[in-house]
Amino acid sequence: MHRGKGMKFVGDSRVPAERKPNIPKDYSEYPGKTEAFWPNFLLKEWMVGAVFLIGYLCLTVAHPSPLERVADPTDTAYIPLPDWYFLFLYQLLKYTYAAGPYTVIGAMIMPGLAFGALLLAPFIDRGPERRPSKRPLATGFMLLSIAGVFFLTWESVDQHDWEAAKQQGQIVAEVDIDKASEGYKIYETNGCINCHGAELTGGAGAPALTDTGLSPEEIGEIAVNGVGDMPPGFFKGTEEEKQKLGEFISGLSGE
Repeated sequence: MHRGKGMKFVGDSRVPAERKPNIPKDYSEYPGKTEAFWPNFLLKEWMVGAVFLIGYLCLTVAHPSPLERVADPTDTAYIPLPDWYFLFLYQLLKYTYAAGPYTVIGAMIMPGLAFGALLLAPFIDRGPERRPSKRPLATGFMLLSIAGVFFLTWESVDQHDWEAAKQQGQIVAEVDIDKASEGYKIYETNGCINCHGAELTGGAGAPALTDTGLSPEEIGEIAVNGVGDMPPGFFKGTEEEKQKLGEFISGLSGE
């Protein structure tokens, strides 16, 4: 402290005279607890990502994405199927408590609660431990989610009619159909359009009616007596209408 002209000067010991750089401690001081982000941690992440990427590429080459015919909005018999990673949600909407008038529960509320619980898990369990056995809440949420997704996906794959799905999505030759013809009107009136589609390309297990190779008489007999999964009694017309329907369908040839 110095005396001057009515002024006093006080030194503050909290301000260091020598500035030191803000350098963190060396990683060697924390053995087994931390590592350098570059290149140690980042290199491990890249290696794991490369393994998964190569695996996905091999699966893509071995099992390419199946292509189906051009979408037909008039085909009411077509059953859409989502990709495999959405099959668990697709299966969830089949249950009575999550379908029909309760669709909003299965489509929004239940998935929202599940994903919301996963998002909140890190905030609920904020312990410093990294072992799953010492983090029961986070581990429980994750195991429950994996079990639920796996079960619903398995149920969806097991219950789906894959043979019918293959037929309904099969690419067929384009056919020039005269929808104003009498044969098409008979085809439409007798309900054939509900299973075989407006373009006669089939769907829901029903085969396409183009290039059948059958005679008009054979087609007429199938319309009356049925064949395979098609039960008898669909056709309700006269003998003349049956003949015209058979001639119409047997004359359809794809390009």
